[in-house]
Amino acid sequence: MLRAGSVVTCIACKNLLPSRMGVKFRVPLQKLHPFSRAIHHRFSANNNPQRPPHCSAARHYTSLSRLPMRPPKSRSGGHGYQQHRTFWVARLAARLLKLRYIVLGSAVGGGYTAKKTYDEWKEMLPDMSQYTWVVPDFIWELSENIDLDKLAKALPELEEIAKLLPDMEKIGENFTFLKSLLSSGLGSEVNGASGLRLLLETTGDSSLRAPDIPPTSASMSDSSDKQFKKSSDKERIDQLQEELLRTQMKYQRMLERLEKENKELRKVVLQKDDKGIHQRKVKKSLIDMYSEVLDILSDYDSNYNTQDHLPRVVVVGDQSSGKTSVLEMIAQARIFPRGSGEMMTRSPVKVTLSEGPHHVAMFKDSTREFDLGKEEDLAALRHEIELRMRKSVKEGQTVSPETISLSVKGPGIQRMVLVDLPGVISTVTTGMAADTKETIFSMSKAYMQNPNAIILCIQDGSVDAERSIVTDLVSQMDPQGKRTIFVLTKVDLAEKNLASPNRIQQIVEGKLFPMKALGYFAVVTGKGSTNESIDSIKDYEEDFFQNSRLLRDGMLKAHQVTTKNLSLAVSDCFWKMVRESVEQQADAFKASRFNLETEWKNNYPRLRELDRNELYEKAKNEILDEVISLSQVTPKHWESILQKKLWERVSTHVIENIYLPAAQTMNSGTFNTTVDIKLKQWTDKQLPHKALEVAWETLQEEFARFMAEYKGKDQDDIFDKLKEAVKDESIKRHKWNERAMDSLRVIQHNALEDRSITDKPQWDAAIQFMEETLQSRLKDTESVIADMVGPDWKQRWLSWKNRSPEQHIRNETKNELERLLKLHEDHTAYLANDEVTTVRKNLEGRGVEVDPVLIKDTWHQLYRRHFLQKALSHCNLCRRGFYYYQRHFVDSELECNDVVLFWRIQRMLVITGNTLRQQLTNTEVRRLEKNVKEVLEDFGEDNEKKVQLITGRRVQLAEDLKKVREIQEKLEAFIEALHKEK
Repeated sequence: MLRAGSVVTCIACKNLLPSRMGVKFRVPLQKLHPFSRAIHHRFSANNNPQRPPHCSAARHYTSLSRLPMRPPKSRSGGHGYQQHRTFWVARLAARLLKLRYIVLGSAVGGGYTAKKTYDEWKEMLPDMSQYTWVVPDFIWELSENIDLDKLAKALPELEEIAKLLPDMEKIGENFTFLKSLLSSGLGSEVNGASGLRLLLETTGDSSLRAPDIPPTSASMSDSSDKQFKKSSDKERIDQLQEELLRTQMKYQRMLERLEKENKELRKVVLQKDDKGIHQRKVKKSLIDMYSEVLDILSDYDSNYNTQDHLPRVVVVGDQSSGKTSVLEMIAQARIFPRGSGEMMTRSPVKVTLSEGPHHVAMFKDSTREFDLGKEEDLAALRHEIELRMRKSVKEGQTVSPETISLSVKGPGIQRMVLVDLPGVISTVTTGMAADTKETIFSMSKAYMQNPNAIILCIQDGSVDAERSIVTDLVSQMDPQGKRTIFVLTKVDLAEKNLASPNRIQQIVEGKLFPMKALGYFAVVTGKGSTNESIDSIKDYEEDFFQNSRLLRDGMLKAHQVTTKNLSLAVSDCFWKMVRESVEQQADAFKASRFNLETEWKNNYPRLRELDRNELYEKAKNEILDEVISLSQVTPKHWESILQKKLWERVSTHVIENIYLPAAQTMNSGTFNTTVDIKLKQWTDKQLPHKALEVAWETLQEEFARFMAEYKGKDQDDIFDKLKEAVKDESIKRHKWNERAMDSLRVIQHNALEDRSITDKPQWDAAIQFMEETLQSRLKDTESVIADMVGPDWKQRWLSWKNRSPEQHIRNETKNELERLLKLHEDHTAYLANDEVTTVRKNLEGRGVEVDPVLIKDTWHQLYRRHFLQKALSHCNLCRRGFYYYQRHFVDSELECNDVVLFWRIQRMLVITGNTLRQQLTNTEVRRLEKNVKEVLEDFGEDNEKKVQLITGRRVQLAEDLKKVREIQEKLEAFIEALHKEK
């Protein structure tokens, strides 16, 4: 900056400022033109080299500083002075106005420059709006859901945290003393109390090891040596152990308090539904994605040896060893049925544990949520699990391999998948199946032989170790113990009952059992009461281990006790195993998918890959289309079929029981009376039932015909068995409306009572109906007679056929009876006894021995043929008898009452067919369609039924291909989410 005044040494800089300016104003040198700056420095350096530069003597002040007034110039002469004194007010005003303009101009210019600089910096910054998706949504909502001020006030002060920290000087002294003890040979007495680990020890994992204690100074070593001389060795060891326990308890209480606060904060963050955030799509948790893969694999049966080697925690143990109690402590809820001494776990139970805002449980195939905070919901959940177990067990069995899938969510629950298996037994008791022991062993081996399964071996600590069965089984499946975690339960009873507590130490150190394990834990799961809550069990467990001499004497390490440490260790091992093996499993299913797709392309290149459910839906639509086709059958077709089938069903009864007996009468009055009586009896007892049977059979046949005719080039033969089963089951369920029988009886009775033939066409139709019926019966009768007597002479000569001895006797009897009929053409329908004797003697005279029964049987057929032939000839005579009928056959020898009978029968058939057709089309077809839909729905819900009815390699291949694709896709999604979580 330069200072401008009345005397200026730099002419170039003086020219830059007006000479009349009444204030001292500075211009930054950087703002000058480069040429002006060069001139300024040259002149200021040459004019007065002895004078320091102006910038060093310049007064620094801002535009807001108070500006000094310029002193007035001294002038010679009175006129100049008087003029100056006269206009000093005007000059002062001008200077003040000039100062205001300078200040305002500087403010405006400075504001513009600042705004421009701010805009330049703002343009240089990157656009972070595209990266907001990186931050989860709940981070932006923390300010709404969490009171940060309240949280800051809740955090402990530095002084309080300092109080919780251990006295490092005292610990250093104790470790120095311990070092001196070890050097003097006393290390065996303090073994087990020198390590402080909060997690499960893993080989090669330095992050899980306890931190090393830095060596203390020489002065601390000297002071500890002096204190050691004053006290005994035993007191110093006890003091060291108590100090370590106090330090651990301080850390433990601090961790519990922080975990409780963290649990509450997580619960607040996860409760999104209360704030209306449920409208956003909720992503599945990592453990839920993994559990879905396991559920699909449990139903998958591959023929390509793609075994399920995905990790899960398999819980095994002897019966009543406390398996269920350990699972309940890990799940933080008493969710399983309980019993004293009896088998409660009858099938595998897969429990998926995950974290959530509410403590709830849900089955895989149900939408109901059980609130584990309410006792009534807990009781309902235990009852539902027990019902599912008993339902899965087949008749005659005790246990079932069918898996029950259950998910439990809650704040603070460790994420993992556990499978609770039935307890291993040594003896089959009364009421159990004979193969129960072997079934449980094979089921446990099937789950444990998975090389990636984590075996949680539960051993009852209150019983003798020699009685253990499960340890031998586990040692066979995992000899090296690389994936086994041993849990000793009921340690409180073990400490109370055992005379030598060192036995517990041997167990948890792996020196007593032949099996090896990755880690050993000791837990207490309650006092044995079924009414204890999880919180009370936790308190009891914590109090027990605080006061137990097992921990105080160093027999147990701090990280080996409580179910809390157990759940943390199991969860860590589970996820470690998952990360190590899941990608290998995904590659195996990828290879299996390639093999399946290759087989499909080679064998079924023109067919879509439809699995069993998709094929069932396709067949279901085809069947429903076929049922709907029944409603398109014309009324004429229904009536024609019904009349034909009904007459076929009742024609024998009409001919044999009505027409033939009535025709044996002597006059028309007796004929009509006999016909009326027999028709009334027939209508009341048999005819309606026969008609309904015919209608029902007709409906079945038409239904089957439409299903058979529906086959075309697009018809799939794989549906034949299903369609047949649906048809049979639908017909079986269908019941005809019983009220229709009463109304049908009245209609048929009225039709048969009518004898009035109104016109000639009806008369001709009745004669034609009668003639067709008689000819049909005559043909059948002649066929029966031909079978009785054997081949005639023409067939014997041309076809080389011979009669049997019985046929020869029949033929001789026939010839004798025909001669009798020729002599007596008006003979009755039955032979008299003397006539039978005469015929038999005549045959015996020709050397033929005949039984009387055979004679009567042969006579029945011959007389039947003779009667039908006479009736046909009489029918031809009655073709011209309609005129006599109208006159009631007065003054006429022709009587055609048999024609009237057949007309009554024919009219009854027409009316019955019409009635049944109406009932079929209006009611029964719709009811059948409804039954078919119900059967299809029932079959659709029964997977076993679908497997039985839709079979074949093509179906199984499509099923496997769909499952493998689904498993691979879900595994890839899970692996992607797992990498993101890392």
